[in-house]
Amino acid sequence: MATLSKETLSGNLVKQFKKTRAQTLELVKTLEKDDYVVQTAPYMSPPKWHIGHVSWLFEILLSKALSNYEFYSEEFSKYLNSYYHQFGEPHEKAKRGIISRPTVDEALEYFNTISDRVINFLENNSPNKEVSTLFTMGINHEYQHQELLVYDLQHLLADGYRPVQKNPQPTTGSMEQKSIKIEGGLYNLGYSGSDFCYDIELPEHRVYLNNYKIDAFPVTNQEYVKFIEDGCYQDYKYWLSDGWDVVKANKWEAPMYWEKENGKWIIHDFLGKRNINPNEPVCHVSFYEADAYSKWTGKRLPTEAEWEKAACWNKEKQTKTIFPWGNELPIENKANLLESYIWACSEIGSYPEGKSHYGCHQMIGDVWEWTCSEFTGYPGFKTGFSEYNDKWFSNQKVLRGGSFGTPKLSIRSSYRNFFRLDERWMLSGIRCAERV
Repeated sequence: MATLSKETLSGNLVKQFKKTRAQTLELVKTLEKDDYVVQTAPYMSPPKWHIGHVSWLFEILLSKALSNYEFYSEEFSKYLNSYYHQFGEPHEKAKRGIISRPTVDEALEYFNTISDRVINFLENNSPNKEVSTLFTMGINHEYQHQELLVYDLQHLLADGYRPVQKNPQPTTGSMEQKSIKIEGGLYNLGYSGSDFCYDIELPEHRVYLNNYKIDAFPVTNQEYVKFIEDGCYQDYKYWLSDGWDVVKANKWEAPMYWEKENGKWIIHDFLGKRNINPNEPVCHVSFYEADAYSKWTGKRLPTEAEWEKAACWNKEKQTKTIFPWGNELPIENKANLLESYIWACSEIGSYPEGKSHYGCHQMIGDVWEWTCSEFTGYPGFKTGFSEYNDKWFSNQKVLRGGSFGTPKLSIRSSYRNFFRLDERWMLSGIRCAERV
């Protein structure tokens, strides 16, 4: 196989970097200045902070690649440090919205200045493999913040947000949920490709699975309403102890962004204030809710190994693919991701071309799906970037599959997302499993 030259690698990296930065700016292009600075909850961040932070991370990478690198501003660095103690005391997340400086104009100028510095460095220094890997990680880090921006813009503005591009929601009508049997045995869990992945997707390693069944579709709003109407938010027996405490303390009665008007459940999201669509995957549920729902059905949440095998194992060819449909990158007829510009979940069954070899639908895109697996390192894990992923190996659960806010170049079946058990402002849903 031919080996790409340093110049070719650098050129590809520059192209990807420019495209990524343009996509970040597109997400904030239609915002008013006042929108940039508001923090509506301790767990979200103002748009101004996001565009500053992704630029600050690239400054960190430049400082690793250039021994004489001088940071743009010490004041900016203090504010934009998220949780990297190696670079100083991070600014408190819950107070990101009370800082007026840097101003919005200064943050945008900073974004553009750092873009120029990175491009200049990549075009004029022919970075080696190690440096190229760091900057590829930086680009993927920005993808993550693009998705976080989607979460935060929904919390901040809902249908007050005006995306640059918006496409109609595909519709399918009612689809019947069914379970698909997956044979057990030995399975190699983790990333098996040769392109970029995060350290937490490695090393690929062998696990043993019992026979199991997994739902063909994500759980829908219609299915979840039955759980609500059966009084399950008022019945402790379906909930983990900590989960029940959270439900009572926060007076949860339904998924986030749901409310009842005139006896009907409505949701307020990017598409406006509307009756819930019974055929959309349920979204904005915590692990506690996902676990309680699965228990109520007599099923359970899948392990991440069960989820991954159902998503990308080709039984006929006895091989694993990067995506449910194969090794080709996502396109619009296979998954609902950020570049689909739908700004909502698609009805189940909308992407038959994207189903897995076993026949599971929408395992990439629409909603992240909770698993019952604890977020920790795989056996033989080695950190790829200090304080990036491995510092979170505690009190978090793994989610798989991506969402309608996930950039298409950042997702694959082996990608491991992680959140705390009570969090639900992200685009999170459910797919149930059971032992045969």
